[in-house]
Amino acid sequence: MRLDKFLKVSRIIKRRAVANQACDNAKVLVNNKTAKAGLNLKVGDVIEIKFGNKILKIEVLSLTETVGKKNAASMYKIISEENNG
Repeated sequence: MRLDKFLKVSRIIKRRAVANQACDNAKVLVNNKTAKAGLNLKVGDVIEIKFGNKILKIEVLSLTETVGKKNAASMYKIISEENNG
């Protein structure tokens, strides 16, 4: 599954266009490397996202094409949340 689609489906980022923008602005790392929106994710990949002064680090647990709002959080595990400000 593409990185931008995963971020949208898992509801980490609400819109795919915003997910694309975050990737284009080098705010998303996958396995400690800057990632493009079209990167194909695998289960076990670690994603780090910079939201302003907050950094969210998650591990991919599943790659489901569609998921309900209640089950979206089951697609990933939060490794850490940091505030840099």
